[in-house]
Amino acid sequence: MRSDWILDVLTDLKTFATANDLPVLAEQLDDTAIVALAEIAALLEKTQGVANGSEFEGSGDGLGGAGASGHA
Repeated sequence: MRSDWILDVLTDLKTFATANDLPVLAEQLDDTAIVALAEIAALLEKTQGVANGSEFEGSGDGLGGAGASGHA
């Protein structure tokens, strides 16, 4: 699945925002691109793990095991 097209769209939106004196929007789009990258990477890790016959162990937060482990 090709999900990285969304990064191209975000880049185009940031270019528009910058060219039209919308600096706060441009900065927000940078943050949004970081979130998109993280989620795409997590999705790829998850699908590659399933394709290899293994599941990631973790907190179930979709970040490949990052986060709280549930241990006290």
